[in-house]
Amino acid sequence: MTTDSTSPTVDLPQGTIRYSDSGSGEPLVFVHGLLVDSSLWKDVIPLLQPDFRCIAPDLPLGSHRTPMKPDADLSGPGVANLIADFLEGLGLEEVTLVGNDSGGALCQMVVTRRPERIGRLVLTNCDAYENFPPLAFRYLNLVARVPGALTLLTQGMRLGFMQRAPIAFGWLAKRRLDSELLKRWTGPGIGNAEIRRDARKFLRGTSPQQTIEAAEKLRSFDRPTLLAWGEDDRFFGIKYAERLSQDIPDARIERIPDARTFVSLDQPARLAELIAGFVREPAGASPVSKTA
Repeated sequence: MTTDSTSPTVDLPQGTIRYSDSGSGEPLVFVHGLLVDSSLWKDVIPLLQPDFRCIAPDLPLGSHRTPMKPDADLSGPGVANLIADFLEGLGLEEVTLVGNDSGGALCQMVVTRRPERIGRLVLTNCDAYENFPPLAFRYLNLVARVPGALTLLTQGMRLGFMQRAPIAFGWLAKRRLDSELLKRWTGPGIGNAEIRRDARKFLRGTSPQQTIEAAEKLRSFDRPTLLAWGEDDRFFGIKYAERLSQDIPDARIERIPDARTFVSLDQPARLAELIAGFVREPAGASPVSKTA
C-alpha cells in the first residue's frame, strides 16, 4: 500500500500530509526515514492489514510530493512534533509506532517528548545515540549548508549508478532495489525546489545530541518495545539494538537474518510476523529475551 494522488490527507500546522490507510483493528503507524517515502513499507503492510489498521504517512524528508509551509519547523524535534500532530489529527490512540532509519530516531523523539498516544514501539534498524546520522552519511549535513550543493547532488540522482552508490541507496538493502522505487524516492527532490528546501531544513536541524537526549529519556519509557533488527546492516549494527534494549525497560531484540537497513524490503514476511505477534501480546507480558 503506497500513497498516490487519491490518498487521504490531513492538514497540520506544518502543512498537508498525505498518507495511506488500510485495514482495521489496532492502529500501526509506519515512519520512514530521509529520502524515502511510505512505499518503504509496501511489502509489509499488505501482510498486516487483514488484522490491523495500517497507516503510513509521507513525511517531509525529501521524497514527499507536497511541500510544507515555508515557516514549518522541520528539525529533528520539529518533525517528531509533526508526527505527534499527525496522530492527534487522525484521533489515534494506543498506537504501535514503527520506525526505520532516521524515522526510528524520530520515533524515539516522539515517544520521549509526546508519548500520550503511544501504546507500543517497534524500532527496526535506525539511528540512535551518537549515530545520527551514520558517519557515511554525514556529508549530507555539510551539503545542506553549502549554497547550491544539495541541488547539484539531487540532480545527480537522475543517474542510476549514483542512486546505487554505497553512500546513497546501494548498501541499505541486501537485494537490488527496484529502479521504479528509486525513481519514486529521488523524483520529488529532482523536480521541486520546495521539496529540496524541506529536506535541507531537516538536514540542518538534526544532530547526535537529539538522539543522545532521547536515549537518556528512554530509560523511563514504560511501553513495550520491540527491536526487530537486520543482522547484516553496514550502518546500524546490532550493537545499537543491544544498547537500546538495555536502556528501554520493557524491550527485547529479535534478530532478522539476511537483512540490512531496509529490513521491510529485505525480509517483509519475517518483519510482519514479528510485529503481529508483538502487538497481540497481552499488556504487561514479560519480554522473551533482551538479546534474542
